[in-house]
Amino acid sequence: MTRDKRYSEMSEYELKQEIAALHEKARKAEQMGMVNEYAVLERKAAMAKAYLLDPEDFKPGEVYQIEGDPGQYFKIGYMNGIFAWGTRLGGTGKEEALPISLLVKLEQNQK
Repeated sequence: MTRDKRYSEMSEYELKQEIAALHEKARKAEQMGMVNEYAVLERKAAMAKAYLLDPEDFKPGEVYQIEGDPGQYFKIGYMNGIFAWGTRLGGTGKEEALPISLLVKLEQNQK
């Protein structure tokens, strides 16, 4: 039995191949009306994309837009690997973690 590699163990090429495969599976799931399967596959793709980014580019205290959720903003409290921990602005104030691939830099953050 072969063990699947973790995303953290994959090369950049392998991650890009995995992301492409996940997007294709998600597209097929969407076409078949499998909403839950589509959501799971999109989340997996977001996780894989996070390993292609540098966590050092995401700074605690800065605010980012949440990709795929217009008008929603996230303020990073601290970083833990590929996850940004913080709170949604205008939300409940409850701390949550998002993969860094879901965070979009705002213009004022880009210096």
